[in-house]
Amino acid sequence: MQKYNGVDFYSFEKTLTDEQRSIRDTVRGFVENKFMPLVRDSYRDGTFPLELSSEMGQIGLLGSSISGYNCPGLSYTDYGIICQELERGDSGLRSFASVQGSLVMWPIATFGSDEQKEKWLPALASGSAIGCFGLTEADHGSDPGSMITTATPDGDNWILNGNKMWITNATTADVAVIWARGPEGISGFLVEKRTDGFSSAPIHGKMSLRASDTGELILDNVKIPGSCQLPGAKGLKAPLACLNQARYGIAWGAIGAAAACYDHALKYAQEREQFDKPIAGFQLVQAKLVEMITEITKAQGLVYRLAQLKDAGIDDVYLTSMAKRNNVAMALDCARVARDILGAAGITDDHPIARHMANLESVYTYEGTHDIHTLIIGAEITGIPAYRG
Repeated sequence: MQKYNGVDFYSFEKTLTDEQRSIRDTVRGFVENKFMPLVRDSYRDGTFPLELSSEMGQIGLLGSSISGYNCPGLSYTDYGIICQELERGDSGLRSFASVQGSLVMWPIATFGSDEQKEKWLPALASGSAIGCFGLTEADHGSDPGSMITTATPDGDNWILNGNKMWITNATTADVAVIWARGPEGISGFLVEKRTDGFSSAPIHGKMSLRASDTGELILDNVKIPGSCQLPGAKGLKAPLACLNQARYGIAWGAIGAAAACYDHALKYAQEREQFDKPIAGFQLVQAKLVEMITEITKAQGLVYRLAQLKDAGIDDVYLTSMAKRNNVAMALDCARVARDILGAAGITDDHPIARHMANLESVYTYEGTHDIHTLIIGAEITGIPAYRG
């Protein structure tokens, strides 16, 4: 098949600057030349190719929207383009960058002390250090405010106890952003690898996001100094603000997965012959392709406008929720239609379709489930929160 050249039916990319096109081409080349040769084996083995982290740092893919401390300082439009290209490769690749940038570097940059920023941001931006985000618990997913992980004062120190579940980069992280309930409510803490009582364990048996490190974090009387607390992170709004940053990247990334499925299905249909002609010449196949490109184009309209708003300083949660909710559902539908076009071939890992389809089942529910984002938007348009009944 011909190489991937992007999917842009409404010419959104004509609005990009030369620098943004250069960013797109750089990330696309990295995905094509460095990641794609590894992804099938990584997916089969259930591992993330961590050897790529330093190169990702070198080309500005980690914490790309963070400024200062050797971070790229790119716009939100730039960051969205990066996420779209990364997830064209695999949701696990974009998840790695999203967690590193939006869920680890962003809270340090936003809520951390000068010392914390100086210690961690340059290392995380370069890929020489890896981070993870410990919010979700086994019994507290969509309702993180009910977390049971505790932070107990001990003189000038803190004692952390609890478990965090479904954590990306859990077993490879050098530092974890841990959210715990203390005497004054929920706070954020930086816990370094090899701290006594702090451990991680991989989650086995995943059928989705296999090219990603997903695990559990265990905190058993973990004693950390007071300097490890994020001084500006007070209350549940702090971790939720982090999630909003990550959801933005997901909204763009899902388009990359959908575009990968559409592009592959189109090329396959143009080459695959039945009844003495390419199946792309049949009306039903064309109808499926038209529906896919239409939904991808509508999703692109959402994220390009969302990027404009964020770059202008407008960052309302419900705006990001609409883009994440719509675009992930759209991408999952596109993956299923693409699998249908490929027939039996679509379920093998000789083609990327089933891998994207399985990954998107996870993306559909993480960083806020489809239903939770429905309720966020519903509360905004009606003025009535409906989270409890």
